[in-house]
Amino acid sequence: MDTQPIRIGIVALGCAKNAVDLQVMAGHLLKSGCVLASQSDDADVILVNTCAFIEAAREEAVAEILRACEMKKAGRCRAVVVAGCFAQRYGDQMADAFPEVDAVVGIDALDKIAGVVRNALGRSNRGRKLVVPPGMPRKVFTPPIPGLRLTGKAFAYLKIAEGCAHRCAYCAIPAIRGNYRSRSVRAVLAEARALLATGVKELNVIAQDPLLYGVDLGDGTDIVTLLRALDKLNGAFWIRVLYAYPSEISDAFLEWMNTSPHAVKYIDVPLQHTDPRILKAMARGSAVAATLNAAGRLRTAVPGVTLRTTVMTGFPGETREAFEKLLMDVKRMAFDHLGVFAFSPEDGTAAAEMDGRPPPDVAARRARAVMSAQRRIWAGKAKSHIGKTFPALVVSPGVARLESQAPDVDGVVRFGGQAEVGSFAKIRIVKSEGYDFAGELEE
Repeated sequence: MDTQPIRIGIVALGCAKNAVDLQVMAGHLLKSGCVLASQSDDADVILVNTCAFIEAAREEAVAEILRACEMKKAGRCRAVVVAGCFAQRYGDQMADAFPEVDAVVGIDALDKIAGVVRNALGRSNRGRKLVVPPGMPRKVFTPPIPGLRLTGKAFAYLKIAEGCAHRCAYCAIPAIRGNYRSRSVRAVLAEARALLATGVKELNVIAQDPLLYGVDLGDGTDIVTLLRALDKLNGAFWIRVLYAYPSEISDAFLEWMNTSPHAVKYIDVPLQHTDPRILKAMARGSAVAATLNAAGRLRTAVPGVTLRTTVMTGFPGETREAFEKLLMDVKRMAFDHLGVFAFSPEDGTAAAEMDGRPPPDVAARRARAVMSAQRRIWAGKAKSHIGKTFPALVVSPGVARLESQAPDVDGVVRFGGQAEVGSFAKIRIVKSEGYDFAGELEE
């Protein structure tokens, strides 16, 4: 009889919120006696945690599922389990599309993962188990404490809510993740304490829309209530809030950012576009005024704030004039960091049925033009860092992040010398290297 623990190989795709779901599943697997394999070809079960936000993400998910199935045919792997947004969205189609997949885990079944894995290993070829629950997801999950953290020692993602309350015309997330639902303050604080106790020095507060936190609780709790409670926790650490819908950035939130002992002065405000007609077509019409005034208002309210945004090109109805306005506004507002992507029609969304979509090559060309403008903006901003010393969080040997650099998206600082991972250090910036910096430790 085989008494060895089940070895789980993990394939992680998608955003930070999806990564938190993976941590929840990994925690349950470890508590059940499973172990994590260092690489997928040494695993009994391959768990593919997928994204389905845009076409490129779906293509990546399909490729990884097929690769896992091939490994099952050729190697040690005995079962393939698919989880995440792709699984939730297409679960009822996966039996035919991927006959070698043994189980599909939906958004509301994260805590069932250990049983799913064991059932998958014991199934017959005709007994495929589909685990996606019917209907819209309704649950919120707290990672097992103590649990696995996939981000390393220095920082962690603290997911405070699930689902989305907006119905942007281009976005399938509400159909995948369900309506907005907040975790309790008590649950969030308990997780935060546990993270800080392990040496975490940066809490990245995440949700589809963190600033709506508490809207569903009905007891007056809001995001500032939660952030003030986090401020009362002991220790030296950063709090970074990702992301901020432009019309929801309240004066109270900005006051917290200015007065908190832990707040990082960093706001990621995804504008998507700046042409009022396009914003209205995107079902973001209520944010038109806030969008056009965002950068100026935030820089005035929070001196020294770092601003990041995301914009979209090629949305249906985007004329050359509408794009030129977007490009002009990108240059005018001069965000510190910016990401851009071309519109991708998503099944089941209003935008997928809209007329007037620019050809994909036009959308791609416009996206490149935005990034070209942003590179020039960044070059000027990067020069202003040279020779200055900043506090930084050491996230791996020889690598740190400034307060102005969010994980995974904004670059890093590479430095010589010795500094403990998970510590704060003072680093003098020597030069810029693309979107990264090179620096030197200062005593």
